[in-house]
Amino acid sequence: MSALPQPARSKPSAASMAAAGLRAFGRIAAHWGLSTEEQRRLLGEPPRSTYFAWRKAPDKAALPRDTLERLSLLLGIYKSLQILLPDPAAADAWVRKPNAAFGGSTALAQMLAGNVGDLVRVRRWLDAARGGGWS
Repeated sequence: MSALPQPARSKPSAASMAAAGLRAFGRIAAHWGLSTEEQRRLLGEPPRSTYFAWRKAPDKAALPRDTLERLSLLLGIYKSLQILLPDPAAADAWVRKPNAAFGGSTALAQMLAGNVGDLVRVRRWLDAARGGGWS
């Protein structure tokens, strides 16, 4: 018996990945209880009108590379927390708890410092806590 041919899978477009990332970020922001200003800061401080246009129509959002990188890091942070802390409430609360790894500050405060490197720092810390490398 021969295997059935598999349909060719098309690679998702950058626009569809950006839209999915924005929708996922909206859910993460709700779980973390982020204000609009905190959300904008995490995304690189787009103008308010741009941010609200992205939220209203994520499928039409043309995201800059910096914002795509930030979304990727934030999704990775969220995923790592779900793995490390299987209780969703504990995972979501972790970002607001003081942590010695961030000088006694919270991971959220570290991420809100404004630079992509601040998100990278939190992501790397979580990856190390999981026992994995940079993924």
